[in-house]
Amino acid sequence: MFFFFFFFLNTPLREISSASILFFLFFLLQEDTDHNYYTSKTYSPSIALTKDLWVNFEQMEKDKVKIHGILSNTHRQAARVNLSFDFPFYGHFLREITVATGGFIYTGDVLHRMLTATQYIAPLMANFDPSVSRNSTVIYFDNGTALVVQWDHVHLQDNYNLGSFTFQATLHDTGRIVFAYKEIPVEVSQISSVNHPVKVGLSDAFVVVHKIQQIPNVRRRTIYEYHRVELTKTRITNSTAVEITPLPTCLQFTSCGPCISSQINFNCSWCHRLNRCSSGFDRHRQDWVDNSCPDEVSNDKMCDIMDTTNRYATTIVTRATPRGEEVTATGDTATLATSQPPTSIPTDDDTKIALHLRDNQGISGESAVDRVPGEHPLHTGLILGILLVMLVMIAGVLITIYIYHHPTSAASLFLLERRPNRWPAMKFRRGSGHPAYAEVEPC
Repeated sequence: MFFFFFFFLNTPLREISSASILFFLFFLLQEDTDHNYYTSKTYSPSIALTKDLWVNFEQMEKDKVKIHGILSNTHRQAARVNLSFDFPFYGHFLREITVATGGFIYTGDVLHRMLTATQYIAPLMANFDPSVSRNSTVIYFDNGTALVVQWDHVHLQDNYNLGSFTFQATLHDTGRIVFAYKEIPVEVSQISSVNHPVKVGLSDAFVVVHKIQQIPNVRRRTIYEYHRVELTKTRITNSTAVEITPLPTCLQFTSCGPCISSQINFNCSWCHRLNRCSSGFDRHRQDWVDNSCPDEVSNDKMCDIMDTTNRYATTIVTRATPRGEEVTATGDTATLATSQPPTSIPTDDDTKIALHLRDNQGISGESAVDRVPGEHPLHTGLILGILLVMLVMIAGVLITIYIYHHPTSAASLFLLERRPNRWPAMKFRRGSGHPAYAEVEPC
């Protein structure tokens, strides 16, 4: 930094080229455009905007600033924090995040032991242990439009003598993310990752549920990471900041036309079964595949066909009542008008309407008119079925009560002798509150 100031002070103005000025500005403000979902800007300490990106908790309302007591006195722990706003993360809106003592925020729905693998917002993920110092705290603040989480004077568990770290992450309701660093006593690249991963950036993944054929009623969840933003660790020093701005995604489009014609970094496709626009790689990946959305051919003509089908889905049906009245019904309203019985010969259009009515309602016009009032075969069968089910349930309850009060009866001994030997194992497989998640795998 001092080299550049010395160069400009000792060089005549006419000899300073535009390339030198651009290089100097690039040194102060470095911009990354390699991310498909986000763009990032790194601000050096010499830029005035860097100080503005740091949120001073002392100037905030005291009743909204919360010091998490458990996270401030434990190691490798995480706690849920509810947001007062919808936070868009990779196009998905979140209302709850998980703050961890290791200098990162977990954004996934499923909690597991490998929170550091993916689905994170990491200003500085490392093996921090707030319990080793009384001055170490984890603070957060929510003002309705942004959430600020600060790791204040935290130390590394495996290298306490390096000093304390103070940094924060701000999540805005627009999706913008800001990493601000106040105290970084050592280069981030020199922090050991033997006992804990060291990361700076973002990551997201989708969960796929697999059925296990050997064990019935048990499913395995596998997490696949589909994107990661890795920031350069050498740029993270004292009084620096990183601003991460989201880019448009396919999930923001709510109709077929704009989805197909979008000009963004992704190849967006529209799935008519889900009414969703996607590139195929987001948190709804399993729904996208299960509904055969990749097999659909999405183009402008297909969008026009589907829009036309939905527009004329409301049909007009006219039928005569026994009193000579005519009922005209549409998909939204129904009106009653008095008229004479029709005497004209049915046309092709009338036949189509009758067939459409028969397909949808399952009852033709003749059967609806000629049916004798008071006969309800469908209702009678339904009532008989309900009575039969109730009788079976009452009988089961009575048998259970009898066996409970007479454990030495013949019926009780009969059931005990034929009890399956593997009941405890089956009960454990079906779920005991400890689901077994597979290892996080990259896409």
